[in-house]
Amino acid sequence: MVIALIGHITENTMCCVLQSLAQIPSFILPEANRYPSAPLHNTTRRQKNALKIVASTGAKTKTRSQEDDYHATLKALNSKGRTPRKSLGQHYMLNSAVNEQLAAAADVKEGDVVLEIGPGTGSLTNVLVGSGATVIAIEKDPYMAALVRERFANTGRVEVLQEDFTKCHIQSRMFSYLEADSVDAKFQYAKVVSNIPFNISTEVVKQLLPMGDTFSEVVLLLQEEAALRLVDSSLRTSEYRPINIFINFYSDPDYKFKVPRTSFFPQPKVDAAVVAFKLKQAVNYPPVSSTKGFFSMVNSAFNGKRKMLRKSLQHICTSVEIEEALGKVGLPCTARPEELTLENFVSLYNLVAK
Repeated sequence: MVIALIGHITENTMCCVLQSLAQIPSFILPEANRYPSAPLHNTTRRQKNALKIVASTGAKTKTRSQEDDYHATLKALNSKGRTPRKSLGQHYMLNSAVNEQLAAAADVKEGDVVLEIGPGTGSLTNVLVGSGATVIAIEKDPYMAALVRERFANTGRVEVLQEDFTKCHIQSRMFSYLEADSVDAKFQYAKVVSNIPFNISTEVVKQLLPMGDTFSEVVLLLQEEAALRLVDSSLRTSEYRPINIFINFYSDPDYKFKVPRTSFFPQPKVDAAVVAFKLKQAVNYPPVSSTKGFFSMVNSAFNGKRKMLRKSLQHICTSVEIEEALGKVGLPCTARPEELTLENFVSLYNLVAK
């Protein structure tokens, strides 16, 4: 495959290759590129994206653009002279069925405000807009930001922010959009629906989940291994980490479905999966006097993962006090961090915090 040669040719040469590939008849392309895997259901070709107002009745008629497939993605990239950038973790979705299932997982509907991180060529944006949502798209790559801005300029439903999500203050930005529509209860909370770069998935999760006062749902397409580790890590395993405590403290996670690697361009070395996080409100967080102090204790516990808690938490109180607290929680004095559930950690913190 030509894609396998990317690392050995210049960007200009790659642009020429992309332009040539975009002109190849579909019957010559490999089967996986002609018909990207659709694990859930088949999709039909969409008409051009627009939101038409029927003047006589005021009713809204939704239509969508042509399906975002292999050719459409190559054409969009070529229009900006771009190649997928490994440093940004760029893998573009070729399967419209997956985008529709992402939107469905968050129950995106008419009037919703949706944050999309890293829209790429706008294939998921297209589905979100077609569902009647207003999309706030944040894109680090200026070329992709311009492409999405141009593609949806006539819809009046897409705002593109050219920023690095991991460094921006997205909560204050979202409040400005939500406050503008605060007269309507359905705008009280926004949603997040994104196919994010695998290399920033943990950062994105840590930044979004404590924002239950802004978002109700966070639906992310992640590397499958990471998705399984974040959602369903069991006690007493090497995969059980502080991030599992964090996720369950702030949300109720749910593994939705697997997405095969053949759905992306360029094809990554791993499969992906969709996870939905239903965010908790502050009143529903586990009762601790200080969330900062609580997670500081959790992180300290796991810093010495193979150590017993009576040793790794000695900076908080004495070993004897920790042993007594563990006994009150119903755990042995030799307990290690991978043996404690979220509820165990909460109870332990409330007993030893000073």
